[in-house]
Amino acid sequence: MPHSTKPLSHAYIALGSNLDDPIAHIRQACLDLNALPDTTLLKRSSLYKSAPVGQLDQPDFINAVVEIVTTLQPLRLLDELLGIEQRHGRIRDPQTALNAPRTLDLDILLYDNLQLKTINLVLPHPRMLQRAFVLLPLMEIAPDCEIPEHGEISQFIASCRDQIIEQLDILE
Repeated sequence: MPHSTKPLSHAYIALGSNLDDPIAHIRQACLDLNALPDTTLLKRSSLYKSAPVGQLDQPDFINAVVEIVTTLQPLRLLDELLGIEQRHGRIRDPQTALNAPRTLDLDILLYDNLQLKTINLVLPHPRMLQRAFVLLPLMEIAPDCEIPEHGEISQFIASCRDQIIEQLDILE
């Protein structure tokens, strides 16, 4: 990361894909994240395979979580993530966006201990505590992670035990 006088923030980003070689999309997205201005990728989880949520008639997802440090503010980081998604061919249909198949999905889970609620971004991510495909990879790279206003991540894993998820390999 180039030397910057701006303060560094830690953020955790969830990655997901279930179209057009999902593993390749996840791996390339990690490189894309590391190439963002004033941003360094610190940790990467293993890859996880999970069943789709909601809209079940689609391929399984490949998921991972990464930790980055960045000087980008949350909304600027979100804009950068949306740009990466678009470059990977992500099409956002407002009618089906929440659970639709996708080439790449990048979500900011946590940004330091910030709690934020805007029309475009809510932190911590509002559905992260209900999703094993987020919690397990996050716990792998940040086992002592605390979610602002909620507590330690480990206490939420049990509530997701019925979700089918399989750890595949280390993301290289």
